Amino acid sequence: MKAPIAWVFIAAFLVVCAVFLIAPTAMLAVQAVTDDDGLTLQYVATLGEYRYRVAFAHSLYLSLTSATVGVIAGGLIAFAVLKPDAPRLLRVVVTSFSAVAANFAGVPLAFAFIATLGSLGMLTTMLKNIGIDLYAIGFSLFSITGLTLVYSYFQIPLMVIIITPAIEALRPSWREAAENLGASSVQYWRMVGLPVLAPSLLAAWILLFGSAFSAYGTAYALTSGNISLVTTEISAVLSGNVSSEPQVGAALSVGMIVVMVLVLAASHILAARASRWTVKS
Repeated sequence: MKAPIAWVFIAAFLVVCAVFLIAPTAMLAVQAVTDDDGLTLQYVATLGEYRYRVAFAHSLYLSLTSATVGVIAGGLIAFAVLKPDAPRLLRVVVTSFSAVAANFAGVPLAFAFIATLGSLGMLTTMLKNIGIDLYAIGFSLFSITGLTLVYSYFQIPLMVIIITPAIEALRPSWREAAENLGASSVQYWRMVGLPVLAPSLLAAWILLFGSAFSAYGTAYALTSGNISLVTTEISAVLSGNVSSEPQVGAALSVGMIVVMVLVLAASHILAARASRWTVKS
């Protein structure tokens, strides 16, 4: 009886995938290449317009930058708290905070940064009182640089959560063998540790990239759509005050889906490679 029950759940899962993933994607693809007169590529061609090229460029830059910052900073933090001589309380605190901060996004995160680093934010005012005017020297929270800073807030904790199991999977015997052969700590990480962690680091980077590329709420709440991103452009063409262009929105969405499919495919390949180094119980 176990096999039929298992197939029932598998069938239910496939139905959910078909209804909520495959069907909407197919509808978007069809909508992007059709109009009242039949097949057309005019909506796909609009993606080459300046505003949409800028939107994709901004989204790619924001995703690349915040993902890189997240991987480097998050990886170093995870390594520091997982060192054998690190206090256990530190690991508990960092892990707990990361679990919360990784899911803290959208309007609450934008409001928190505006209250802290906005033009009249608490930290901005404190620094200005001691002679450091952030906005006078070119910084602005409401710019692509500010968005990168805000995105890094949840990218770094997410990286800590993702990379922790990979760091824990490093075999102590590898380091002991390297030390017995006379390798320094730098040589161990350059020749053993980092090559072993490389697939996991790359997979984590791709996941962070996808997380930033698809984010919408934080960017819109912080900039009110003044910085063009693909997600905000989709919102604009679907709910514009002057006109609504659902076909253009569908074309933009398909473009994002293509990027995300590539991201997920690469993540799957790299995760499979990284699994070779997992410690077997």
